[in-house]
Amino acid sequence: MSASAQKPSLNKAYNFYFDKDFVKANEAINLCLQDEKLSTKAQTWLYKGNICYFLANKEYSAKQEDEKYQIEHPDAPVEAYDAFKKSMEINANAEAMDMFTAKDAMKQLYPLLLVRGVDLLISNDLNGAKSVLEKSIESYEMDKPQYPMNGEIYYYYAYTLEMMGEKEQSVTFYNKAAEDGSTNPYVYVSMMEYYKTANKASQAKNILDQAKKAIPNNMSIRLAEIDYYYWTGDMVAAQGLLGRISANDVDNADDLVNLANFYIREKNYDKANTLLEKANKLSPNNFVVLYNLGVCTYNISENLFDQYNKLAISNPNSSEALDYKKQSDKQMTVSAQYFEKARLIEPKDLNLLITLRAIYARQQSPKYDEIDQIIKSIEKK
Repeated sequence: MSASAQKPSLNKAYNFYFDKDFVKANEAINLCLQDEKLSTKAQTWLYKGNICYFLANKEYSAKQEDEKYQIEHPDAPVEAYDAFKKSMEINANAEAMDMFTAKDAMKQLYPLLLVRGVDLLISNDLNGAKSVLEKSIESYEMDKPQYPMNGEIYYYYAYTLEMMGEKEQSVTFYNKAAEDGSTNPYVYVSMMEYYKTANKASQAKNILDQAKKAIPNNMSIRLAEIDYYYWTGDMVAAQGLLGRISANDVDNADDLVNLANFYIREKNYDKANTLLEKANKLSPNNFVVLYNLGVCTYNISENLFDQYNKLAISNPNSSEALDYKKQSDKQMTVSAQYFEKARLIEPKDLNLLITLRAIYARQQSPKYDEIDQIIKSIEKK
């Protein structure tokens, strides 16, 4: 018989639940929810909540054991939470044999809701992620959590809000993440950036001090501290902190890029280039890394060409002058190669194209006309 021809039966749903066949139990309880009378009973919704709760547990446990496992009921945690909430609205004291009460179950759902919310965030369903993560926070805050999340629920919710453009609201939840014991540097860096944008130096410094206490010696926070002092104009403090960081201490591509940016700011292109080469090995085909490598090698080439010009005034054919010219040309070629690799990723980046055109002009390359036409077509739009 087809499911639509079956009669709604709480007993049938319970029997499937008792046998741990949660998929069939869910099909049976859904029939009950379509029934005019059964859908008004707290116990029906309590059954639905428990069935979906254990269905979600079973599927997500299987996923943990085998990454290839395909979850067939991804919204089971959300359905469980909503069903328990509905059961509470009808009768807060509803009970059933071998089942959680709605009150007890709702405060245990936050890990499953968090996983579902993050999955939606990864798939760029920001509205869906926001809704599910709100339920996860509600669950987490119902009682002292059995499994402390150390700010992760608040972090993902804040990040979702940030991606939706709700900056001020996101800071509220980044702060809650910090209060919940977060050791995620992005939590603190995001709050600092918000206060810097708002030109609130004292608040940014408070967050910095909080971060240094929560995650001492964290590289991302050390870099954020350097950036803070550059931002406030305290160059002595910024450069002093910068000098204490060794490239050997940094093993993250993003941190290497941020560290290199400080040296680019200081016009120490050789040092920046070394850091970016390391970042390029860790994160190949990264637009920011490739673009900045192009910038560094371009400026190294320019500096070498300046040395050539100084010597060429008195003796343009001296071996020393010609060696500078040769090195400059080599670095310019390398720069063009990096920019071309970056152009494959972002073909319409004007800053990149304008620099690349300048390189081809100096090299008297036939590629100059190609790049010039691309620039003109973009500027017309």
